[in-house]
Amino acid sequence: MAEPLKNQYGPAIPRRIAAMIAQVHPAFPEAAFLRDALAGYEALELMPRGRHIAAALARHLPQEVPAALDILIASLDAPHDDIRGPMAPFLFMPHTVYVATRALDHFEDAMRAQHALTRRFTAEFSIRPFIERDQARTLSRLREWTRDPSEHVRRLVSEGTRPRLPWAPQLRALQQDPRPALELLELLKDDPSLYVRRSVANHLNDIGKDHPELLNTVARRWLKGASAERAWIVRHALRSAIKRGDAGALAVSGFGAKAEVSVRHAAVTPARISAGGAVRIAFELLNRLPRAQRVLVDLRVHYVKAGGQSAPKVFKLKAVELAPRAAMAFGKTLSLADLSTRRHYPGVHQVEALLNGRAVALGEFRLLARLSGRRR
Repeated sequence: MAEPLKNQYGPAIPRRIAAMIAQVHPAFPEAAFLRDALAGYEALELMPRGRHIAAALARHLPQEVPAALDILIASLDAPHDDIRGPMAPFLFMPHTVYVATRALDHFEDAMRAQHALTRRFTAEFSIRPFIERDQARTLSRLREWTRDPSEHVRRLVSEGTRPRLPWAPQLRALQQDPRPALELLELLKDDPSLYVRRSVANHLNDIGKDHPELLNTVARRWLKGASAERAWIVRHALRSAIKRGDAGALAVSGFGAKAEVSVRHAAVTPARISAGGAVRIAFELLNRLPRAQRVLVDLRVHYVKAGGQSAPKVFKLKAVELAPRAAMAFGKTLSLADLSTRRHYPGVHQVEALLNGRAVALGEFRLLARLSGRRR
């Protein structure tokens, strides 16, 4: 079992933050800060630990926010080689929390801090309260940052304005009208950095969940004369819409026509299975036409939920070009072991192939109930 992330964010983090601040601000009360920061620290999870440290910073830094931000920014380059590994950037998470919670009334100082912090950690969460407080002013600053030399700053423009950013409150105004943020994406769609382009694609994917027609319109426009890099953005942005079987997204992707194929030799084995096992799904497609045709082939499983109802999950298989009258085999093995993101429940699970977004039944399997703590 993987070690909880909070264990990699232990007491060494507030101690290092204190030492870095003291190097640039000798008057910083290290001992008092650490008493506050470490009180109750062990009981907290990862994100609450960051907020807890930020609250201690607010109590022990100067109460004048611009002065406190000057100190925090100056401390960012102080040595911290003892904090290593993938969690090292999280050293600066409390700094972003401080900006988001304490600096809302100090726009210019806060923007200067966010510009510095996002190059070391990320300001995608801390920028959002500023968008909510003053959308026009914040987006104007982000527009300037689309030309910044740092890919981290340019990525912030897209990631920070995502209406459905994971682990963050939704930006309701941009959910309702994404056009102001879309203007920023237009400036980033040909960014030289894949890091930035991936964020642009994810942002468009978010927009499509609330405004599918707008996503399709943007996708069609961006594909005109598109480079391979921009075409990749569009494909990645359409992924959720295609999983939903959105006709417009399928058409933009070149899979709008009904697949003229026959499904043969469909098999779902075993038909009855215990939790923790695996089920194999296999089938063959035969091209009925005397010409080649492209077919987007996916798999949809209707998982039984706790209350007995079912919910579909789509698994991507592949986009293929079937030769005239030719057949091609497809298959996938699904694990039925419980995961942190999915728990399996007994009942009949329907299985379908999605061919250019249209469902064709393949069969079903029954997941057996556990009895007396044993699998049957």
